[in-house]
Amino acid sequence: MARSVTPRRKMVVTVLAWAVGLLIFFPILWTILTSFKTEADAIASPPLFLGFDWTLENYAEVQERSDYFRHFWNSVVISVGSTLLGLLIAIPSAWAMAFVPGRRTKDVLMWMLSTKMLPPVGVLIPIYLIFRDAGLLDTRTGLVIVLTLINLPIIIWMLFTYFKEIPGEILEAARMDGATLWAEILHVLTPMAVPGIASTLLLNIILSWNEAFWTLNLTAAKAAPLTAFIASYSSPEGLFYAKLSAASTMAIAPILIMGWFSQKQLVRGLTFGAVK
Repeated sequence: MARSVTPRRKMVVTVLAWAVGLLIFFPILWTILTSFKTEADAIASPPLFLGFDWTLENYAEVQERSDYFRHFWNSVVISVGSTLLGLLIAIPSAWAMAFVPGRRTKDVLMWMLSTKMLPPVGVLIPIYLIFRDAGLLDTRTGLVIVLTLINLPIIIWMLFTYFKEIPGEILEAARMDGATLWAEILHVLTPMAVPGIASTLLLNIILSWNEAFWTLNLTAAKAAPLTAFIASYSSPEGLFYAKLSAASTMAIAPILIMGWFSQKQLVRGLTFGAVK
């Protein structure tokens, strides 16, 4: 018999959850607060939490110095494009591994996951040379390709997990009714796995939006996303903390808003199949 949760235990768990949540959110809160400080207040010791003169000059200077909306549009195109391309490849791949497994399916899955353990700098030079010869440096197409490749193992693993929870008898019934392979995937499997696909899509957009290593090394100006926009506020003269915080706030605000409004869908998808 399952033990009932006492009110005291529930309260302790709630308090701990809030404490962990606030601890994780505090760096973001501090960045937002610093963006409204002057440079002098940003480096004050001891740090000023609320007792400072609020200003919008950092945001005004960031707007004057950089083309925020160009970087924003590059981030949207790159993150959404790599996500859609990844799903286009991953859904048939995960279907094959989940419903038509071979003797080496588990080995292939483990091999794909192991590629995420490879330090990106280890393959930077060959990828850079390939992109240079192919004319893909500083292009959104090049970043879509590389971000698709680096996130594809995670997409396939997540979809494979979701697809394994779908009864195979349903797909067999569709085949008996004359469904073709693509009809089975598009009209039977995909609608049943919408929560999992949606959470995979959202997670991959977040990963692509926050990717800094490849975007900083494979772009210069034309295709630079918001990660490069943030990095531009680190200079040999030093770090301008207030302006850097303003740029960071402008870069993370869209993804924070998206995550806030889609949190129910994201949690639902990430727990899809976890509870029988």
